[in-house]
Amino acid sequence: MKLEQAEQHFGNRRKLAEALGITTQAVSQWVRRGRIPEGIAYKLEVLTEGGLKVNPNDYIPIVQMVAEIVPQQ
Repeated sequence: MKLEQAEQHFGNRRKLAEALGITTQAVSQWVRRGRIPEGIAYKLEVLTEGGLKVNPNDYIPIVQMVAEIVPQQ
């Protein structure tokens, strides 16, 4: 699923964030990156009972997210 599809499903960015129990600022970070984090994509598929489907090409891999926040040694 693409971020736009998730926002459309829930109505807007604020409602999407509320459904996930996160801040709208977190969702805004995905907008900046252009993709939904991998774990969130799977959570959305479960929350929507399959209404939104995970497509591996549409999310940010967990490995990449960790690399962005953990200093490389």
